[in-house]
Amino acid sequence: MIHLSLIGIGTGNPKHLTLEAVDTIRTQDLILIPNKGVGKDDLAGLRRQICADLLAGAAKPPRIVEFDLPQRDPAIADYQSRVDHWHDAIAEVWDTALNRHLPEGGRAGFLVWGDPSLYDSTIRIAERLQLRRAMELRVIPGITSIQALTAAHKVPLNTIGAPVQITTGRRLRDSGWPEGCDTLVIMLDGACAFQDVAQPENVTIHWSAYAGMANELNISGRLQDVSARILSTRAALRADHGWIMDIYLLQRSRPQQD
Repeated sequence: MIHLSLIGIGTGNPKHLTLEAVDTIRTQDLILIPNKGVGKDDLAGLRRQICADLLAGAAKPPRIVEFDLPQRDPAIADYQSRVDHWHDAIAEVWDTALNRHLPEGGRAGFLVWGDPSLYDSTIRIAERLQLRRAMELRVIPGITSIQALTAAHKVPLNTIGAPVQITTGRRLRDSGWPEGCDTLVIMLDGACAFQDVAQPENVTIHWSAYAGMANELNISGRLQDVSARILSTRAALRADHGWIMDIYLLQRSRPQQD
């Protein structure tokens, strides 16, 4: 039987690992590390470094096995169908790796960026795997990019007594600012949807690239004042690194009523 642990490792800073995450990594038989392709080698490299640091001197360290992560099929037009197909393909790769490296069963761990529950599909892929084999699933929480963002900017996530909505750049762009909420956290925004926010003079943005990592960079201010700077900075960082992870908090102030 496979005992699968999805281990939240935070945002790339080894100091963000919880004691539970450290203990879980050290007690695995196998650690599987995904390779996301050219330009994203840093992500696999950071996972390798975390394992190397934690497992140095261990009497019986887990085997570290890397695998190529399948790509989404651009020929599938419908977004949900494209993602479902992609997740099925990843589950197939996981299953093949586990059969090959733990044929008699054992403890396998995946190091998940941030927290496995927040805008990450690892849990959904693991559920697909449970349909294929007898498997016990365990989830180890990790520090999220939202926590790293608010810590970097030294701001609370919410205003007093008010709600927060966590959403994607795609939703912000396609549906606009949601009703009933003046604070938004935007994740997975490859198209910089903040450019299309109405009345940017009334919106404050707190933006972080590589939040929590050694190369973290932060910009904040009124959206109309810093939007162009964020765009140019983001483009330069992506060109330098070949990839970018960014996240931002939008807070809208309502005009004073007479």
